Amino acid sequence: MIYIKNDKNSHKEEIKIEVPKEQIIDPKDVKIDELTDTLKRLQAEFENYKKRVDKEHVQNIKTSNAKLIKDLLAILDSFELALRNNQEENHEISKFRKGLELIYTQLYSTLEDYGLKIIDTKNQKFDPYKHEVLMVKECSEQDDVILQEFQKGYILNDTIIRHSKVMIAKHTEDKKQSENKQ
Repeated sequence: MIYIKNDKNSHKEEIKIEVPKEQIIDPKDVKIDELTDTLKRLQAEFENYKKRVDKEHVQNIKTSNAKLIKDLLAILDSFELALRNNQEENHEISKFRKGLELIYTQLYSTLEDYGLKIIDTKNQKFDPYKHEVLMVKECSEQDDVILQEFQKGYILNDTIIRHSKVMIAKHTEDKKQSENKQ
């Protein structure tokens, strides 16, 4: 029960109001609700933090070998160059070439097991996210079609670690003008 005293014009009046216990708000209950809400928010933030850290951890594991593999790409390139430049049909050279091919295959297979993939450039259009243009050649081919690959590009677990170095085609002006007239 709540008592209210009215003190107007020296007339004292006492009013009695009954409030049910369920409607009386205890300051302790308000504090408990605030703390419970804060706890729920902290739990949600912590769960989000754990998910983010787990995701970053998985990403770090995937890319932890990136520097090593990127350094090994130079060795892979050297093997490819040696295999391309050694085309003689001498029996001893042929055995040596087969040995190089086996080593190259083994090295590339091992790198593939760690998530390495070659960026395909054959009959592809230029993609600035995957390719780096070193030369542009005017020809009758479609614009931005890759004509030649100078150096292979590689992807490690969906992350590009080296762009393919390529030559792309550009239409000659005569061809473009004749197409515009038609």
